[in-house]
Amino acid sequence: MQQKMVVTERECKARRVPSGEVKIIPEGEFVTITQDLGGNYTVTWRGNMLRIDGTDADAIGRAPMKLDFDTPTDERIHEDQVMQALETVYDPEIPIDLVSLGLIYKVRIDQDQHTVHIDMTLTAPGCGMGPVLVGDVEYRVSMVPNVKQVSVELVFDPPWSRDMMSEEAQLEAGVFF
Repeated sequence: MQQKMVVTERECKARRVPSGEVKIIPEGEFVTITQDLGGNYTVTWRGNMLRIDGTDADAIGRAPMKLDFDTPTDERIHEDQVMQALETVYDPEIPIDLVSLGLIYKVRIDQDQHTVHIDMTLTAPGCGMGPVLVGDVEYRVSMVPNVKQVSVELVFDPPWSRDMMSEEAQLEAGVFF
């Protein structure tokens, strides 16, 4: 993608790369879009590299990603909706979702506290994008009906390997043998 300078059309939350620190970009600011992968946007603003979630893409003049969930008739968190949200989070360097990559190890739902606990890993323990990916997971899963809190723990046991990827993801990444 060729870099493109745009002006923010509204205030927008973004996360600093690679720390994941939340920043607010005010309306009317010049940002340069440097990458558009997996439904998110990497931009530079005032010397900072930031990621804007695809659900906030309208702030930079793009069509926003919509996460549509059926409204539950009860107060429960539905695991299929949590998984649906997780399938919209993509690795920033490989445009494949985290579930297909095999990076989501465990999802536990505490219905009493309306909390979702997620154990996930990274493709490499030293991956600098870990905090950004954790932020992406927290942000998207928090959109699921009845979720009040999301906690994500990065775990490295067992170590991730490409065998954990779905066959479709292996084909997409060109590592299927």
